[in-house]
This record gives sequence, C-alpha cells and structure tokens, in this order.
Amino acid sequence: SRRVQVLLILVVLSFFLIHFLPCSNNPHTEEKPSPVHILILSSWRSGSSFTGQIFSQHPSVFYLMEPAWHVWVKMYQNSAKVLHMAVRDLVRSVFLCDMSVFDAYMSSQKKKSDLFQWETSRALCSPPACDSFSRSDIITAGNCKTICGKYPFSKVEEACKTYSHVAIKEVRFFDLKVLYPLLTDPSLNLRIIHLVRDPRAVFRSRENTMADLKRDSNIVVGSQKTKGEMGPYNTMQVICKSHVEIYKAGSQAIPSFLKDRYLLVRYEDIVRDPLARAAQMYRFAELHFTPELQKWVHNITHGKGHGAQAFDIGSRDALRVSQAWRKTVPFQKIEKVQKVCKDAMDLLGYRLVESEEEQKNMSLDLLLAQNSSE
Repeated sequence: SRRVQVLLILVVLSFFLIHFLPCSNNPHTEEKPSPVHILILSSWRSGSSFTGQIFSQHPSVFYLMEPAWHVWVKMYQNSAKVLHMAVRDLVRSVFLCDMSVFDAYMSSQKKKSDLFQWETSRALCSPPACDSFSRSDIITAGNCKTICGKYPFSKVEEACKTYSHVAIKEVRFFDLKVLYPLLTDPSLNLRIIHLVRDPRAVFRSRENTMADLKRDSNIVVGSQKTKGEMGPYNTMQVICKSHVEIYKAGSQAIPSFLKDRYLLVRYEDIVRDPLARAAQMYRFAELHFTPELQKWVHNITHGKGHGAQAFDIGSRDALRVSQAWRKTVPFQKIEKVQKVCKDAMDLLGYRLVESEEEQKNMSLDLLLAQNSSE
C-alpha cells in the first residue's frame, strides 16, 4: 500500500509539472526565429548599389556590399568560374555571421574600415558597430565614414549577430546552380533577388567607369579579351549570358528548394515605381516597409543628381538616369550591344531598337514591353 501511495504521489507531481509550469521553461518557446538571408544577385552598373541600400537602411537588416571583392582582389589570377567556390563559401560564412572567413583575404591587423565599402552598411554605422548613430537612423555613407571608421573588425561579427535579417549584394556569381548548396543548407533561410538592367544602360555606365572595373573585367573574360574595340562587348556578352542562365534556372523547371525563393526584379521597374517595387522586395524578404523608409525611397529616387560616380548612391532623378543611354550612346554601339545580348534582352523584356530615331523616341512602355518582374 505504501508503494501504491508513493506511485500516486509521483503521478500527481508529474501531472502538475507538465501542465502548470510556466511556458517560458519550455526550450522551444525560447528559441529565436531563424534569421532570413537575402542575396541580391546582380552585375556591375545595374542599380545594385541602390537596391542594396533599400535593404541596408532597414533597421532589421545587417547588410554587406560585395564582400567577395576581397576574394577577387586576393586571387585575381584566377577566372570567375574558378573563384565561384571561394566566393560561395565566403558568402555562406557572412550569412552565418562568421567573419573569421575574412582572415584568408585580409591582414591580421584589419579594422572594420578595411572591409570593402563598409560605410554603405547602416548596420556598421550604428550600435554595436558604432555608437554615433541610432539603429533607426537613415545614415549616409559619407557621414558614417567620417565618424565610424575607428572601430575594431570584431564589431562586424558582433553587430551581425544582433539582426533578424542578413543581406548581401553580390556581383560575382554567374551561375545560379553554384548557389544550390546554400539553398539546401538547413542552417540558412536564403532568398535570392535577381536584379537585372537593360544591357544598353549597363554598357553606357560601364564605359563611364571603365578604369574602376578593369580588374573585374579581366577576371570575367580574361585580360586578352578585354582589349581592343570588342573588349567591352566581350564582357557584356558574358554578363548577359549569365543573366539568361540564372533566370532560366530560377524560373523555369525549378527544383523544389527554389520555390518562392527566387525573385526577378528589373531596375527599370524599380525606378518607374520605387515604392511599389521596394514593397514587393520587402514582402519577399519578410520585412515591414515603415513610413520612414517609404519617405527615404521616394526622396532618393526623385532628386536632381546624375549618378555619375561608381558606387554613388546619393539622391538622383533615377528614372531619367536609367534612360540616359538613349541620348548619349551612338546607335552603332547600341547595335553591337543588342547583338551580343539579344537572348537576354528577349527573355527579360527589353525591346530592341532598329534605328537612331527609335533609340531616342520610343516610349518607355514600348521599350519595356514585357514586365518580367511580375
């Protein structure tokens, strides 16, 4: 009888422990939501710096701009294809906030300010990476660079771990299949925004920043193919072909792990309706579009600037700048770009022009006949 009493007491105690202990003691309720990882996949001079800022300025996002720049600088003798694996491994480590990956590419005495374009990251310009601004501030790169450069590199990893979203803008992937291991990695929750731009506008912008892009172009096509009259067109051909392959892999007969994780966005659609496209990208990334950010997106796309400098992301008349190629690039060059990029233009919805008159006078609605980002 005593044994029966003890057993009954144990049963009653077990019942109370299971059903009446506070929920906070349940380890499953204490787990933080898994971070969301966003890769803005694009190419040089395609509006990716501005698109990156749409994410960087969000108070829930830790953002880095082109961290794989360090890989290409250190291993510039190799081709883009050979470097794909190293770039992918670095991107994965950054998504997981493991910044020790930079040890292979940077000095052991590195500071936060040694990171490529660090000042374009609002997260690296606010606590805990810098105490001079609030995390909710809209912070310009110029203001950040002046004040926040003295902090140690360890602050990069410390800051990253405090955010619910990690976003990376990268221009050094030319094949979506290279990213499949990241998309199937259980430690990542990856969304890919594939940003494209009219190749004729890209060509015009590349001509204006050729010196800045020389090393990258050599890695993309090889130094011999960048020389001579056809050099710029050879590079454009590789870039356009990569967009075709990425788009096909992301939207046609896609594997199950890519479902709802790939979004094509055309830069021209962003500048035609910035608020709608920013809202679309935020929904895709599970981010709230705050009134402050809506105001910032409107203001930065409706300024008077010309966007002439590489990586310049100041206020500008974004729609006018996006169409500057129509009045500044000779039609003979436009024909050559259209020839090497025809497949990409057809697939992504950029109409070819057949004369100088069409180049200058065709309406934007006709020029962008097919809205591929819907």
